[in-house]
Amino acid sequence: LAFSLLASLPPSYGLFTAFFPMLTYFFLGTSRHISVGSFPVLSLMVGAVVTRLVPEVGQPANITGFDGLTQDQQRVLVASSVTFLMGIFQLAMGVLQVGFIVRYLSDTLVSGFTTAAAVHILVSQLKFVLGLTVPGINGPLALIYTLEKVFVQIASTNICDLVMSIVIMVVVFIVKELNDRYKARLPVPIPIEVIMTVIACGVSYGFNFETRYDVEVVGKMVSGYESPIAPNIEVFQESAVEAFPIAIVGFAVAFSVAKVYSIKHDYTIDGNQELIAFGVSNMFGASFKSFAASTALSRTAVQESSGGKTQIAGLISAMMAMIVTVALGFLLEPLPRVVWVGTCLGAILLGLDIGLAVGLGLELLTVVFRTQFPRCSVLVNISGTNLYKDRKDYLDIFEPNGVKIFRIPSPIFFANIEFFRDKLVEA
Repeated sequence: LAFSLLASLPPSYGLFTAFFPMLTYFFLGTSRHISVGSFPVLSLMVGAVVTRLVPEVGQPANITGFDGLTQDQQRVLVASSVTFLMGIFQLAMGVLQVGFIVRYLSDTLVSGFTTAAAVHILVSQLKFVLGLTVPGINGPLALIYTLEKVFVQIASTNICDLVMSIVIMVVVFIVKELNDRYKARLPVPIPIEVIMTVIACGVSYGFNFETRYDVEVVGKMVSGYESPIAPNIEVFQESAVEAFPIAIVGFAVAFSVAKVYSIKHDYTIDGNQELIAFGVSNMFGASFKSFAASTALSRTAVQESSGGKTQIAGLISAMMAMIVTVALGFLLEPLPRVVWVGTCLGAILLGLDIGLAVGLGLELLTVVFRTQFPRCSVLVNISGTNLYKDRKDYLDIFEPNGVKIFRIPSPIFFANIEFFRDKLVEA
């Protein structure tokens, strides 16, 4: 529900994303442990496209062919179309065997990007925590403009929203710390998110927060599933530039998490097959109004820590989401809109899509510089051993008369041949 709000969609559609993509990944994926579903970074990236093409109430949509649709229906159509295009990109990359692209997404880049996304998530949720009405803002410096609008209205904060948010965050934080400290003694982690969701729903409903304190709640949930829809071609044209980085980030995050668990449990995963699996899953899910799916980090961790060893566990998780959607969704309607995910820096000022491009550009520059200007060295024998190391790093060394061992730790090609020659002559 929370990730659906990040994507600027009605909360119910988050349950669709927890169900439909998993059905196809079960057959096509190579990871035994990841749970397929919403990821906050992708939700925000989809939300940026949604709010750009379908702005807030009172502003015209930036796309034609939406006649007769409500704003929510327009936004769902945009999100599902972007997701379908994302799936096409992933499937095409898998078929063309370009899974190697994940090698260029280093841990440093992914960490910096997800940290930046966490800041965007934090700021995007301030309006819910404080109970304010803040329009969606996109593009460079959007985060700064959003903070400005929040602080201009800070005196209008809904105290009930704020107090409930703080209480939930503090309790969840404390219990998570206890889970981590006593994990050796606990058979399973305390499911504090579930417990607080139930308590928040009960308290909100019992004290009628919506009417008495003007708290915005999740509201009417979709009961059951809706008919499949075809993607909108005009959305394809308007969002292709954004759908491609969404496809890359979705795959990179899922592959990184899958790799961690494959190493831990000693099996291999196939990058190209994972691209195909996620491509088909996103196209299938988008047809049933779900939005961008990658790996659901919390569900994956719970699934693995509770003993799940195959995608059967993921299928069971998806079935539970189906039960909530079909039969129990109404119980979540009084839930206040509270989300908190936090960390720090990265592509904060320029936005997530441009920030990813900047990060990739910097990373490729480091590859170019390391290849074009490598650290060349003269190797010598370390006395009393059979090891040969850089002459500059050791004192007790032996160098055979008339012999020079020169090392260049990079391929020799047209761009660095002059550099190589100069260093060789200098040595």
